Amino acid sequence: MVTLENARKIIAAAERKANELGQPMNIAVADTGGNLVAHVRMDGAWLGSIDIAINKAFTSRAFDISTQDLGKNSQPGQQFFGIHASNHGRVMIFAGGVPLRRAGKVVGAVGVSGGSGEQDQSVAEAGARAFE
Repeated sequence: MVTLENARKIIAAAERKANELGQPMNIAVADTGGNLVAHVRMDGAWLGSIDIAINKAFTSRAFDISTQDLGKNSQPGQQFFGIHASNHGRVMIFAGGVPLRRAGKVVGAVGVSGGSGEQDQSVAEAGARAFE
């Protein structure tokens, strides 16, 4: 289970990494059902990235995979090509969504948006490490 207290720790760790990178981010944490537990839009983070961060967290939990890995498998000719059109367009297929695991089981996810894919992934991973 991902509690609000857990989400706050995840977001704080992700914010520290985003500050280190000098890139304001939107950071979202979802629970086992893919539902939003908490979201933070850092000062100066893009408004358009709010939904993207939330949907990255949803996607990562819905498929129990990082959105970065899902993206690699959703290119033309790959096994999940077209998946981004499912779930009413909520599926994100670029870096920044990372599952949260406890005892080997996915129990939630963190989604980050606002920088490059590499930055989003790095910030999401920093947040996920705070949950371990």
